[in-house]
Amino acid sequence: MRAHYESFWADAPEDPEPWAWERRRAFLLAEARPGERVLDLGCGAGRFVAALREAGADPVGVEIAEAALERARRNAPGADLRLIEPDGSLPLEHASVDLVWCSEVLEHVADTELTLLEARRVLRPGGRMLVTVPFHGRVKTALIALARFDAHFDPLGQHLRFYTRASLATTLERSAFEDVRVRAWGGVPPVRTGLMAWARRP
Repeated sequence: MRAHYESFWADAPEDPEPWAWERRRAFLLAEARPGERVLDLGCGAGRFVAALREAGADPVGVEIAEAALERARRNAPGADLRLIEPDGSLPLEHASVDLVWCSEVLEHVADTELTLLEARRVLRPGGRMLVTVPFHGRVKTALIALARFDAHFDPLGQHLRFYTRASLATTLERSAFEDVRVRAWGGVPPVRTGLMAWARRP
């Protein structure tokens, strides 16, 4: 997995604008509070880390690929940026962050349970988790099935998992998060493009 993303980031632009950048940044900054320690889980080239720092938060970004962190160091100079351990564990102490931001990441993760348990481990009691993932819904799924099923569900593609509102909520609850709230966003009803979730560590 690490080798795949090292290769991906080696060929990526220096500072790619994240998909739905403005909308996702607004979702994050509406929840992050000045002075809070915020983990950007899967920080990529560092755009959200920089935005959090500008908003007065204390961000730490983690990534599976050193090539991504090299870009993040240039885009967010001086930021706290760390490489995920080879076993998938997060290089942070127990109960050391107030908020975890995991945006457009879970669909790429092979071991979802480990990722969420690690996120819960590093959250302080009462800490929050924000998640965004792609979402197809019934209408979009039907269109995909008709037009580009094989290409979209390519077993060698980057997306390993596909979530619905119910399955994302259940996944978070099984990882012992509470007060889970999931809503669809983006696109034009009834064709939505993403899911946003809020959850709390007890």
